[in-house]
Amino acid sequence: MTKANELKKNMVVRYKDRVCVVRKVEQRSPSSRGSNTLYKTKLQCVQSKQNFDETFKGDDQLGEVDFLRRQSAYSYFDGELYVFMDSEDYTQHSLNADDLEGQLGYLSEGLEGIYVMLIDGTAVGIQLPPSVDLEIIETAAALKGGTVTKRNKPATLAGGIEVQVPEYLAQGEVIKVNTETGEFLSRA
Repeated sequence: MTKANELKKNMVVRYKDRVCVVRKVEQRSPSSRGSNTLYKTKLQCVQSKQNFDETFKGDDQLGEVDFLRRQSAYSYFDGELYVFMDSEDYTQHSLNADDLEGQLGYLSEGLEGIYVMLIDGTAVGIQLPPSVDLEIIETAAALKGGTVTKRNKPATLAGGIEVQVPEYLAQGEVIKVNTETGEFLSRA
């Protein structure tokens, strides 16, 4: 059994006899003393692809689900489906944009280290590597002496993600980005 306070984005759980993928988790702490921390989640039913919101207390139990994780690489986008190729047997798994909500900006053609989650042979989601390398497409000009101060500036990356980067970085540079938090880590 998985407790609600252990839920993470893209986990697969059983809730009300349905297999669901956790698409979003928000932690809320009520201000009154003695209140339980609440976890507001957005779940997607694997069979019907229906999304629904549910709120849990930290110690609420959710069922575990048996699923396979297959190491894969992102191959291409065919117009409405994103195709991933299994690294061992070269099987192709397809997912739509709804299945990859919040992860699309980190995908680049040929990206390896991705795990495709399969339930009964059907792809239900992916797990991204801990960090990815992305090129800065648009940002303000680099400041000379920007390494001395710890100020940041916004930058738009190749996948369309916007992150805060140090002032000394310029357009065209490649950086490492944390896929869980969406934060700048270092130069690539």
